[in-house]
Amino acid sequence: MPDVNDSTSVLLLAANGWVPNNPHLPVLIYRQVFTPDENAAETAQQLFEKNGWPAQWVDGIYPYHHYHSNAHEVLAIARGEARLMLGGPEGEEMAVHGGDIVLLPAGTGHCNLHSSDDFTVVGAYPPDQQFDLCRGAPTPEMLAAIANAPFPHCDPVYGATGPLIKNWINI
Repeated sequence: MPDVNDSTSVLLLAANGWVPNNPHLPVLIYRQVFTPDENAAETAQQLFEKNGWPAQWVDGIYPYHHYHSNAHEVLAIARGEARLMLGGPEGEEMAVHGGDIVLLPAGTGHCNLHSSDDFTVVGAYPPDQQFDLCRGAPTPEMLAAIANAPFPHCDPVYGATGPLIKNWINI
């Protein structure tokens, strides 16, 4: 289990054009949580599973702006590196590297601007949340889904403690 004294960043994103983002919950960026070795995808899957976030896929991140209106999403960068845009076009650009984890609240825009050939991501969602893929302005129903996406019971990296509890549950 990673040390809870990590260097987690908090990023609250306002609505940006057609991308709603989440008006109340910040993006959490956990740096260098695990070693990006040949077992990194399995390590990330086990970490998420242990903390109640069932891993659902191993792949990359779409190279177009999108968000999920009905699910929170956690992305473990298993290998490689990428430049991501969070928050929609003209949002916040950030570099991620193997070993980093990004937690996106429902409604948060994200896009892969460029990545290395070995870029591999493990994606997970809280139990009973199935993601949709949104590439346009949200409807009133989608905004309601973002606002009402259930809170996860625990942090995907640290379990019952950690940045999610402090920054999402206790706001």
